[in-house]
Amino acid sequence: MASIFTHTLVAYAITKTTKNPLLTNKFLFLVIVSSIIPDLDVLAFRFGIAYGDLWGHRGLTHSLTFAFIWAIALWSLLLRSSEYKQCLFLSKTSFIAMLILFLSTASHGLLDAMTNGGLGVAFFSPFDTTRYFLPWQPIQVSPIGISAFFSSYGLRVILSELIWVGIPCATFLAILKIKNTLKH
Repeated sequence: MASIFTHTLVAYAITKTTKNPLLTNKFLFLVIVSSIIPDLDVLAFRFGIAYGDLWGHRGLTHSLTFAFIWAIALWSLLLRSSEYKQCLFLSKTSFIAMLILFLSTASHGLLDAMTNGGLGVAFFSPFDTTRYFLPWQPIQVSPIGISAFFSSYGLRVILSELIWVGIPCATFLAILKIKNTLKH
């Protein structure tokens, strides 16, 4: 898997593609949570669920189906809160919000499929549980657990993520910033 840092950076970059005023700090927080929520499946190990099972690591929670359902369910819950009550479920704002939630959640599996370890990602679960990697896997697979980051291997993981995800995201965000500055 890619690290929590990379997942959150990509989610943050996704939110910056729109200027919707309803996309508040609360929403940004939930987008970031959405980008890491698929890794709750590591808890399956504690229940004896095997890595390659439907509910195993990089299984159903890393699928496009999960990202789709998660985005709709989370946005539906948000619409009940006072700051979003004026928004209709079938509106441009809702579509953009659900798209951001979907892309942030789905980006998790995409990043994991770019790593060089594990069994792949079940993108089409539960309809097809085949695990996939992208043909290009430049990201060092992240260790499970924080203590492993404080090692030479952890440093290699962070450096590969910086090169393959961090720099492109920073460049994208800088371009957006320059573009927005030039508009005003």
